[in-house]
Amino acid sequence: MKLFLDCSDPELIASAFETGLIDGVTTNPSLMLKAGEDPKQVIKEISAIFPWNASVSAEVVGDTAEEMLDMAQEYLEIGPNITIKVPCTVEGLKACRELADDDVHVNVTLIFSTAQAILAAKAGATYVSPFVGRVFDQHWNGIYLIEQIADVFATHQVKTEILGASIREPIQVSDAFRVGADICTIPLPMFYQLYKHILTDKGLEQFDKDWTSLQEKL
Repeated sequence: MKLFLDCSDPELIASAFETGLIDGVTTNPSLMLKAGEDPKQVIKEISAIFPWNASVSAEVVGDTAEEMLDMAQEYLEIGPNITIKVPCTVEGLKACRELADDDVHVNVTLIFSTAQAILAAKAGATYVSPFVGRVFDQHWNGIYLIEQIADVFATHQVKTEILGASIREPIQVSDAFRVGADICTIPLPMFYQLYKHILTDKGLEQFDKDWTSLQEKL
């Protein structure tokens, strides 16, 4: 199981990376817009935080595969831990095929059906990213989508990894891993929420009281 951060703030990512529990990062144009900085520079700073064999997803845009590939080359110059993120479209999967043939790691994003995941895997994707939260927004079961993809991939021994994205609640992390996700990418606040449980808080409070009482008796 791997945890990625869905974040474009190098400083916050570096702080979370110090926990030793973060395996990579995903970014997208919306996150870059919030960062308000040059995307290539942001990706470069994030890449420097992680070892060479980690995964930092840099999303490309364009109307054609050629435009996406041109943009991908700029990101790939940054370092070996760059994963190129492409959309699950005809042109996106054309770009995926070419990148995969050159041994470039590719994350196919905006997956909303098992059929899309199958096409992405056939195109050589390293990761497919089903959008759990957005599927739930449409009154479908986003966790069931991951389960369906995992069943197909297991049946046919597909090596493409399932990266649960658009995770909205901590429980969805547990559920996604339970049904076969290899990776979950989550917002930074949610990463820290995973540590929390009311019974843990109460237990710590009681331990602190007992420790104080013990010190007073000694």
